[in-house]
Amino acid sequence: MDLKAESDDNLDCERPAPIEVFASRSTLHGIAHMFTYERVCIKRCLWIVFFIGSFSFLVLVCVDRVQFYLQYPHVTKLDEVTAPMMTFPAVTFCNLNAFRFSRVTRNDLYHAGELLALLNGRYEIRDTHLVEESVLETLKVKADFLTFKPRPFNMREFYDRTGHDIKDMLLSCYYRGVECSAEDFTVVTLRQKTHQSKTRSL
Repeated sequence: MDLKAESDDNLDCERPAPIEVFASRSTLHGIAHMFTYERVCIKRCLWIVFFIGSFSFLVLVCVDRVQFYLQYPHVTKLDEVTAPMMTFPAVTFCNLNAFRFSRVTRNDLYHAGELLALLNGRYEIRDTHLVEESVLETLKVKADFLTFKPRPFNMREFYDRTGHDIKDMLLSCYYRGVECSAEDFTVVTLRQKTHQSKTRSL
């Protein structure tokens, strides 16, 4: 038994295939022409130049597109229409604070204090640590119901009385060169919920 011959056969089996074999079986376009058994040097060099050039162009385009994406480009389209006469638009003023605390009375606080998130279910002041000191003092006086006799309460009247007034918010108003005032605006009601919204009627 020839141990040396058997050992040489095992080494041949474990030896990786040459690059030419891999290139001939690869689906990467052009690599089979760069690594071939042919000895034509000019053809191989041309394929190498074409492959490196194409790959470099691919990397360049990818980098350019990534940089363009990171710029977050946007397109703004503006259409301008000339109109000699325009109807005064509906203008709405909405305040995140729907009610003026200075206009809230003790009777309002008694009936709607929990709705306004000022009192809890036991008519006690909620989250006193979050309330400003000046507001807290006023709230303590209004929330004193020991000798208070509640009167009828109307939610619509409460909205109208404690809501923001256009006279306090409108600093100046001009339309078509003519001055307008708070009297040109009216309160509107949307979805059964009154907002201090003003619409000029022309």
